[in-house]
Amino acid sequence: MKRAAIGAALVVIGSLQSLDAQDVTLTSRDRSVQIIGDLLGFDGQFYRVETEYGELTVDGSGVDCVGPGCPNLKSFVADLDISGAPEIGRLLLPALIEAFAAENGLKTDRTTESDDKFSITLTRKADSAKLARFYIRLSSSGEGFADLLADETDIVMSTREITAQERKLAREAGMGDMTRLGRARVLALDALVAIVSNQNPVEDISVLQLSKIYSGKINNWKTIGPQDAEITPYLRDLETGAGAVALQRLLLQESQAAASATRFSSDNFDLSERVSIDPFGIGLVGRSATLDAKILTLTGPCGRSLRPSRRNVKTEDYPLTTPLFLYLPARRLPKIARDFLSYTRSPAAQFVIRRAGFVDQAPEEIPIDFQGDRLANAISVAGQETSLAMTREMIATLRQMRRLTTSFRFEAGSVRLDAQSRSNVEQLAGALEAGIYDGKTIVFVGFSDGDGAAETNLEISRRRADVVKNAVQKAAETADFSQLEINVLAYGEAMPMACDDTEWGRQVNRRVEVWIR
Repeated sequence: MKRAAIGAALVVIGSLQSLDAQDVTLTSRDRSVQIIGDLLGFDGQFYRVETEYGELTVDGSGVDCVGPGCPNLKSFVADLDISGAPEIGRLLLPALIEAFAAENGLKTDRTTESDDKFSITLTRKADSAKLARFYIRLSSSGEGFADLLADETDIVMSTREITAQERKLAREAGMGDMTRLGRARVLALDALVAIVSNQNPVEDISVLQLSKIYSGKINNWKTIGPQDAEITPYLRDLETGAGAVALQRLLLQESQAAASATRFSSDNFDLSERVSIDPFGIGLVGRSATLDAKILTLTGPCGRSLRPSRRNVKTEDYPLTTPLFLYLPARRLPKIARDFLSYTRSPAAQFVIRRAGFVDQAPEEIPIDFQGDRLANAISVAGQETSLAMTREMIATLRQMRRLTTSFRFEAGSVRLDAQSRSNVEQLAGALEAGIYDGKTIVFVGFSDGDGAAETNLEISRRRADVVKNAVQKAAETADFSQLEINVLAYGEAMPMACDDTEWGRQVNRRVEVWIR
């Protein structure tokens, strides 16, 4: 208690202000220290108080609380407000809360206020004591961030990364950098998929063609397939966040979106249902909400194609992967909320995520024998710059190992890891700290796109592999690195996953993979 007071430059002997003017007074058990202020929160363990010296967090075990703002310690119920994307809050989050409750001997009671507001109360089965209430508001990713900035929510559910403007406003509001490790975590993975009716003969489409459809440059199916009919594009409303993510993945600005696209303010399921009965329609929805519609394979002029399989989404090899985020405030959350967030990364939670129709993040090891498409790609690019001898050497080396589904990619034109990769750093570092890979060799393998000289690309891929290795080692503060071996390899443009003719393909090819022996 005293160390906290001194660290905050607040050692106050006696009462400095009138109690009537304040919410609470926290007094140390020996009565030598008193802190007076407005109670901002209590998590069952710590008080958060706004004082004239700034905001303080005080361990409740060392103080007595007096005042109208003091909580009832015996019947404390942790309240947690969660706001944002309905793609997360409608099904996935409640499923995780209920599974968390069941694992901890708790029962849940759901109360619905409206279509977009409900709460889930967690009660201990043994004595029916209420422990927590999760208040969930379904709106949009943008509304969730607005609620956080207004201090009206504790956690934001988002289908996209925080924007530069939202980051700026958060810093100005004293929330720090919302992209730092620990402030944003990937809850699950989804993928943006192109869907058509089963009556539509088209089976595949390129990302470039999708971009032209949603910018109004392609408006007839005969450009893509055999039927001569006008295309009816469907898109989520840009205000929902999901529509904005679709345009972002297609590298389109809001002003470039086709005016002819039918906008849906409701969820992905409604859009999917509409497309399934429209033989000339096409939609962009989350993989988890495709219903009876046909999913088109993404292809390119170089002949490579990718399906949004669970494994391709998990490795981010599928170019339209969309992580689902939880953004957290800098302040301390109630203990039961922290326990729940830890649970969301457990093996049990990954099973719940898969059952809910999303892609989990549990690392899987893939032997090279199951990667025939990748090997075929490697052989197809062997030539003057990437020799067949180098390809053989790469395959011989990787054949002795297994690839983890954990991959790392970078923001466009930057050495900064993208949001999903930053979350992957935390997860892999946690596995190293837990000793999961003790006795093994971990190899970070860098790859590049084919734009530029092969020798330069080889060096770039090596530097990126070093960046990832260093980031993981720095994050794994308590890992015993004497128990495992960590190496770096680089193969440049030797194993492309997609065509290099578009920025989407080049971004997929610029990656760092993790291989285990």
